[in-house]
Amino acid sequence: MISYLEFEKPVAELEQRIAELRNAAEGDDVDISNELRRLELKSANLLASTYESLTPWQKTQVARHPSRPHFRDYVEQAFEEFVPLGGDRCYGDDEAILGGFAKLDGRKVVLIGHEKGNDTASRIRHNFGMGKPEGYRKAIRLMELAGRFGLPVVTLVDTSGAFPGVEAEERGQAEAIARSTEACLALPVPMVAAIVGEGGSGGAVALASAERVLMMEHAVYSVISPEGCASILWRTAEKAPDAAEAMKVTAQDLEKLGVIDRIVAEPVGGAHRDPRLAASTLGTAIAEELDKLSRFAPHELKRLREERFLAMAG
Repeated sequence: MISYLEFEKPVAELEQRIAELRNAAEGDDVDISNELRRLELKSANLLASTYESLTPWQKTQVARHPSRPHFRDYVEQAFEEFVPLGGDRCYGDDEAILGGFAKLDGRKVVLIGHEKGNDTASRIRHNFGMGKPEGYRKAIRLMELAGRFGLPVVTLVDTSGAFPGVEAEERGQAEAIARSTEACLALPVPMVAAIVGEGGSGGAVALASAERVLMMEHAVYSVISPEGCASILWRTAEKAPDAAEAMKVTAQDLEKLGVIDRIVAEPVGGAHRDPRLAASTLGTAIAEELDKLSRFAPHELKRLREERFLAMAG
């Protein structure tokens, strides 16, 4: 069953009418196929036109949709032979950040990403995708393995931000994020990062400091959440839609600003409506970028990363 967002109510009403017509027609001799086709076409057109003109705040809602595919979904649909590796060899394991060896179109890669979970129990287990220090140190360990074995690194970013709890700060959250960012920039192998949902603050940058950064069509990427920004500027989270507009959080805005390199198209209505197609499209895009990067020597890859981030500062 599809969970509809507030701005999708007209689409929800049409699709409900279609479902009711189908149910009513079961076992009935009355031919309503023409009426069904008309309503289905109307619904498809309405959905397409709605998603062609989403505001930044609406895109933020789509990026957070409860049925949106996460790391495990992309692993199952786009990658093969995933072998998870756990632990940071210092404190423990963090299930908000997962990683291991995998294959993409026959190419061996080291795959790392945030996992938010898809129901109450799994969301709690994965801490809603908010990484702790041991998660970022695990990512560093995996990147070091990638460099040692000459394997490209692929990261799937989807987090509202790193975990801000006291225990995380006690274990060195800021240092772990900084070290993870440093590890990305120092990699001697190709790295492609993809923002697949939310890209929030340093928790996202720590896994997205790559020479090629892709972004799903309806994902968002920012230094702070719109609600957090609104709370600081206007002392109320109700101004979040205004903050999202001003912050330029969308893939379309960020491509113009040079923060990301490529937008990956989503199925009409968002990745949650067809996770398999979304994963296939993303996998193809990542494979194409890895093909382009495979011709660069290690020192050239580091230079590419340095140039892209210095260009942003300029």
